Amino acid sequence: MFAAKNFFLTSFAGAPSSLEYLVVAGGGAGGGGTGGGGGAGGYLTGTTSPISVGVTYSITVGAGGSGNLNANGSAGSNSVLNGSGITTITSIGGGYGASSGNGGNGGSGGGSTGSSGALSGGTATSGQGNNGGGTPGIGTPYYPSGGGGGASAVGGAASGSTAGSGGVGSASSISGASVTYAGGGGGGTETSGGTPGSGGTGGGGNGANNTNGTSGTANTGGGGGGAGGGSGTVGGSGGSGIVIVRYPNTYKDAASTTGSPTFTNTGGYKIYKFTSSGSITF
Repeated sequence: MFAAKNFFLTSFAGAPSSLEYLVVAGGGAGGGGTGGGGGAGGYLTGTTSPISVGVTYSITVGAGGSGNLNANGSAGSNSVLNGSGITTITSIGGGYGASSGNGGNGGSGGGSTGSSGALSGGTATSGQGNNGGGTPGIGTPYYPSGGGGGASAVGGAASGSTAGSGGVGSASSISGASVTYAGGGGGGTETSGGTPGSGGTGGGGNGANNTNGTSGTANTGGGGGGAGGGSGTVGGSGGSGIVIVRYPNTYKDAASTTGSPTFTNTGGYKIYKFTSSGSITF
């Protein structure tokens, strides 16, 4: 006679069948001098499969672009999720805000560069963000600059005495709470009386008048704000990117990680949030 036993299945063996992901690149920096807002980092979210036991999936978190004195900002760096058997997911770094004594052009959300010297804003990578706003150019009072593109909206165009605001980012609940990422930076203005552009929701930095632009928020991919005041000012740096992956909590924890991701088990999911580059192995 065998004694009755209770068996409880706490997790499946092996890797989850798929991973949900959010991959946000580093935001572009705003232009110095009188500059356009930096574009938000590219924003990609979805599901990837198949996931395999013993495979190491590498994660690159892109840095934000650097602001420069009286010059174009630097573009943000790409964020990447990669591993054997899955399609590489690459979010493109946000485009820089251009610098000009006559108003800079807004950088592109998810673009490699902003446009410099043209009146139109930077062009975005399709499916990852939106274009930056343009500037009226020479002869316009206050020399307002365009805002950087965000994940959900184009950067505002400069008009009259008002610089363009940064484009709005996109919200994601992959971490267990709704967070907005990838807002564009606001444009700057040159002279007193002009109105600088506000940063887009999702970490975009504010544009400035007669001072340096505000930096984008770290780990949001927000674009940096454009500087104001002509010579002697620096555009705000772009915010660094982020990579988040999750899967149902019926599966085991990852066998190993590098890069010190934040781990949470909530809402039925195991969630790994990378704010610096690393890896995950099942």
